[in-house]
Amino acid sequence: MTILVTGGAGYIGSHMVHELVDSGEQVVVLDNLSTGFRFLLPTSVPFVAGSTGDRELVAKTLREHKIEAIIHFAASIVVPDSVRDPLGYYRNNTMNTCNLLQTAVEHGVGKFIFSSTAAVYGNASDAPVREDSPTVPISPYGTSKLMSEIMLHDTSKAHDLRFVVLRYFNVAGADPKGRTGQSTPAATHVIKVACETALGKRAKMTVFGTDYPTPDGTCIRDYIHVSDLAKAHSAALGYLRRGGSSATFNCGYGRGSSVLEVIEAVRRACGHDFPVEIGGRRPGDPASLVANVERIRKTLDWHPQFQDLSTIVSHALAWEKRLPGKRESAAS
Repeated sequence: MTILVTGGAGYIGSHMVHELVDSGEQVVVLDNLSTGFRFLLPTSVPFVAGSTGDRELVAKTLREHKIEAIIHFAASIVVPDSVRDPLGYYRNNTMNTCNLLQTAVEHGVGKFIFSSTAAVYGNASDAPVREDSPTVPISPYGTSKLMSEIMLHDTSKAHDLRFVVLRYFNVAGADPKGRTGQSTPAATHVIKVACETALGKRAKMTVFGTDYPTPDGTCIRDYIHVSDLAKAHSAALGYLRRGGSSATFNCGYGRGSSVLEVIEAVRRACGHDFPVEIGGRRPGDPASLVANVERIRKTLDWHPQFQDLSTIVSHALAWEKRLPGKRESAAS
């Protein structure tokens, strides 16, 4: 049986594809390449160009490849963009997930792993935040993901479908083997932006807000290495295959780093300073988000390997050094 990875040519999705292939799984990728790149994928993996909202295409893919499970990454993910274009985010993230779920149910796909986000918690009062903490998103991005989670819960009650929701905290780093990494132009991830600035690809970077109620005034996030996150998805797949019931898990390490700490880590990794300016807060950014990870540690067979911020940064920097020229020539 085969695993369908939607958004599999993107940053996290491509890491997932390599993880599955390394484990001997049969994989097919569905991606519209709006933010993904074919060169990030193993050449042996079948690729279907298109949207999860195209029910006819999805149905054909499920039939032809005898899909056992879906790992759903395809989504728009930039918080400030969601504030500017909420309807676009509800269309791409929520409505397309609805279409994908309906088609999956119609074709008997019984296992579904959903890429969610810590943004569903909003300005969390719990520290660290638990899976049963209140979900009060403060951006359309977070709301679009929470709506999809609700659809999954309701669908699993009405149909023979079990799911795992993985709520990511801040994903960073790159494949240690150098096969894939964050490649999107104008990315907003702070580690990616800092690495680009350190290598002279940006003239400067901006710290958005230094007046948050945190020790150094900048936002604190729980940064998780993308390869560890891919392994969490593999562990979730194994859990569902063993008959595990539907569940939601935080994906982080249970500790946070501030924006200024990240910048300092990149300075140490590259060995020199780079221009940083101070700007105002961005809409939709909570002051601090750190995961409580007791549930995932107790329930899934997941053993993260890259929990040190300096390791995450060094892998991201190494990928950024490899990237120039490749993105433009191979992103078709």
